[in-house]
Amino acid sequence: MSSGLASSRQCRVIRPVLFSQTSKRSNAAAGGRWGSRGSSPATIAARLTYDNVERRFGNTLAVRGVSLDVEPGEIVCLLGPSGCGKTTLLRLTAGLERPTGGRILINDSVVGSPQSHVPPERRGVGLMFQDFALFPHLTLLENITFGLKALPREDARKVGQSALERVGLARYADEYPHILSGGEQQRVALARAIAPRPGVLMMDEPFSGLDTRMRDEMREETLAILKETRATCMLVTHSCEEAMRMGNRIAMMRQGKLLQAGTAEEIYHAPANIHAARMFSDLNELAVVAKGGKADTPFGKCDAKDLANGQNAVACIRQRDVQVVPVSKGRAGRVLATRFLGDTALLEIGTEGLEESLYARVRESHAKQPGTDVGVKVNPADILVFPAVSEGEEDA
Repeated sequence: MSSGLASSRQCRVIRPVLFSQTSKRSNAAAGGRWGSRGSSPATIAARLTYDNVERRFGNTLAVRGVSLDVEPGEIVCLLGPSGCGKTTLLRLTAGLERPTGGRILINDSVVGSPQSHVPPERRGVGLMFQDFALFPHLTLLENITFGLKALPREDARKVGQSALERVGLARYADEYPHILSGGEQQRVALARAIAPRPGVLMMDEPFSGLDTRMRDEMREETLAILKETRATCMLVTHSCEEAMRMGNRIAMMRQGKLLQAGTAEEIYHAPANIHAARMFSDLNELAVVAKGGKADTPFGKCDAKDLANGQNAVACIRQRDVQVVPVSKGRAGRVLATRFLGDTALLEIGTEGLEESLYARVRESHAKQPGTDVGVKVNPADILVFPAVSEGEEDA
């Protein structure tokens, strides 16, 4: 591990605060539809470090050499498609799996490696599962106090009641999970995860089972609670929009590897490779050849300074960067199909000089009917150029 990761660093200590009547009034005044709520108690945020972490299952490498440093109190969204290793990394962090290589550190102390394994209950890591995993035979309050066995019973009840109050479900404390909607069960799971005041909170696609309207509401409320608790948080998702809305930074994974980590703006404007670009945007991809630091496309020469002369490459044009203009002001094209997507429309355009159709995402009011002749423009500065990827590399 690099000296920067190995150096001793003090985590930011935050003095815990009590639930207060003042915070109840301010939350109620804010108009939240969950009713009168207290604030969440702050925790002591922990630094989370992955140092070349690997997890092998037989001949399969589920996690391949992941290195990442998560600052105390930071919310990092782990983004990637199903099967890319996101949940495995979460389970490694929580102590439910053991690394077969590398190290996991919390506040610079090793909690997971092939040689050392701190059990889950001693890590100070909270875990919120995708299916909420509430105990059906326990009341909501009992579900939350289940993980507070170190506290005296009455103190645990007070903490549990306060956590339920924060998510607007205190009135259901003695009821059972089956009476709740999916969104309400998600809120109980969140209350249970924050009640022990973990230094690190891991969330495994917590909003995937909710409908669109409830998902948006839960994202905003969960983000507010995470900011109140100030716990370091790793949130697993396969949704780019969710990652952009929730995370201070995004860590992108593919085939067990960490592709890129950075803010949403950094990754969007400067993706590290074609896989990162594809994950963040819907692309048109054109085969090109790099010559003299440039690549010649039907829309002009674009920058390819990092590619060798004569190297095969792919010019990537985001659908939103394709401009549909009058015929006289762009490359000649004809709309082949139009798909209504609500606020936007997706146009399939046969374009002069291109063997394959070009796709443009435009405002719904600017959509064109199939058969309409149009002009097509793309600013060469908006075109991303990456080395061509072989079929074997696509699957690697």
